[in-house]
Amino acid sequence: MTSRIALVTGATQGLGAALAAGLAQRMAPTDTVYLTGRDAARVGAVARSLPATSARVRGGVLDVSDPESVTRLATELTGRHGGVDIVFNNAVMRVGPDDDPKSIIKEYVEVNNFGTTRVLRAFAPLLRDGGRLIVVASSLGTLKFLAPALHDHFDDLPSLDAVDAATAAWRDQVVDGRARAGAWPGFVNIPSKIAQVAAVRALALERRRQDVERGILLASVCPGMMNTPTSALWWDVSAAPTPEQAAGPLLSLALDPVEPGHYGELIRDGAVLPWRPAG
Repeated sequence: MTSRIALVTGATQGLGAALAAGLAQRMAPTDTVYLTGRDAARVGAVARSLPATSARVRGGVLDVSDPESVTRLATELTGRHGGVDIVFNNAVMRVGPDDDPKSIIKEYVEVNNFGTTRVLRAFAPLLRDGGRLIVVASSLGTLKFLAPALHDHFDDLPSLDAVDAATAAWRDQVVDGRARAGAWPGFVNIPSKIAQVAAVRALALERRRQDVERGILLASVCPGMMNTPTSALWWDVSAAPTPEQAAGPLLSLALDPVEPGHYGELIRDGAVLPWRPAG
């Protein structure tokens, strides 16, 4: 049986580290989990700190905001393994209540959104039969959280290029101050997450037939509220699950048999979240 290869981006803390650890504990000794992040020292420290695992854990440097970094790792994994079986795109730049959207939006979009589409472009072609490519997003990533007049901005986009263009247009409105006048949410996480889910939907539109035939799952997922320092800046998360607890349903999505109705959708706790508002 071919050894399986898994990749987790943004894996040096929180949910990403929990996903890498969970995969390594549940996969076979012949399998390899790539735990990646931007800082080589942090990647190495986290990889060494994991509890005993079944699969091999291998650290890797990956900066999703850098096109060359994404291409380089994809090329390395192709040469080393011939493909990948599980990809969790979890890399994210976090934003706090005191951050000025105008000052952080360019870097924020570069990581959270263009980073997502870079990973989708680079690693979707490497998926082997039965593979999973899962983008960690949020239940905020649906049109329900946009004013109806803005739905067409992200709805039914036909390609990743179209998603990137729509995301760039929103980013530019934030930069020049037009976003608030145009009814965009002040919380930049909402349009960003919607754009992530739109990217998965657009790629799924292109790949659905071949992926379904090959048993591949492409989806976005909401891990729910977690008790992390970043979330605590916004909400009371004292009773929320830990990243390790929140990782459970995501690991099931990656390792359990595929549910065909999940393809191209946003999933939370095993259920599909509607893209468009009811009615």
